Amino acid sequence: MGHTRRVLKFSRSLTASALAAVAFLAGCSATGGAPRTDSSGQTGGDGVDTPRYTVAMVTHGAPGDTYWDLVRKGAEDAAKKDNIELRYSSDPQAPNQANLVRSAVDAGVDGIAVTLPNADAVGPAAQRAVDAGIPVVGLNAGMSRYADYGLTGFFGQDEALAGKAAGERLRAESRQKVLCVIHEQGNSSQEARCRGVEQGLGRPVELLYVNGQDLTSVQSTISSKLSQDAGVDTVFALQAPVAMRAVEAAGQSGAAAEVVTFDTNAELVGAIADGRVAWAVDQQPYLQGYLAVDSLWLAKRNGGTLGGGQPVYTGPSFVDASNVERIEDAAKAGLR
Repeated sequence: MGHTRRVLKFSRSLTASALAAVAFLAGCSATGGAPRTDSSGQTGGDGVDTPRYTVAMVTHGAPGDTYWDLVRKGAEDAAKKDNIELRYSSDPQAPNQANLVRSAVDAGVDGIAVTLPNADAVGPAAQRAVDAGIPVVGLNAGMSRYADYGLTGFFGQDEALAGKAAGERLRAESRQKVLCVIHEQGNSSQEARCRGVEQGLGRPVELLYVNGQDLTSVQSTISSKLSQDAGVDTVFALQAPVAMRAVEAAGQSGAAAEVVTFDTNAELVGAIADGRVAWAVDQQPYLQGYLAVDSLWLAKRNGGTLGGGQPVYTGPSFVDASNVERIEDAAKAGLR
């Protein structure tokens, strides 16, 4: 019986690994333009005459989350410039994301860019890549932990500091009761944002957990909360789609609460322009994707590291009525 259990356990593990490999390959996006050959027979790309490398980007992006479209667009543009085949895959569940990283290692890619929303779960898989001699960098989530697993760089914002800056702005605006909406339970970056908001505001912030993969439910949950508590004067979303549902929820419940958010997309920028959303904290997801891929090309080309191993900050900055016009065109083009 013990032998049977061990066989079944091994079989399940093997099946999970095999499925992850299939998901990684099926979800991959080969981008970067068709390789070209110069007069010496060297393969080059649209922007550079360097060898054709393969880079995997593995994120925790959920299906339908437009934020990750911007990250991916930046990665694809860098891949095109650098003659890189980009393999992009994502899964919001940390164990599945770790399996995607392991599959990228097994596929023998030349570099990996990975997010670490749950560093304890995904970090060891990234460490395996480092141990195999594959350059690995982090982006977006995990700034405080990426060095623990041997990653040579990180591109994003310090979520706690960004939250604190946002909280200080809310305090200057005399906001009293803030509802911070977390749409991915277990995501350390989102928890850090809300803690930072509380620190900057100088008073307790109430957390509201929602399922970010079900926006209809998100709107209903926020609307119910606002109906029950008329004292909430600010709904702080942590992504643009949730912010847009918060706007609808405020109207549905008849609440006077103002909506602010982290992160932008074209729809959100439009909502700032017309006053439905007061402001947003922007960390430039396009730039995160672009720099992560570009840094891996440099690592393969000359062993260089952007930032010298230290984090490269892409945010935070505030987008509000005073400056939204400057980025509207870029947002429409999928660059902000």
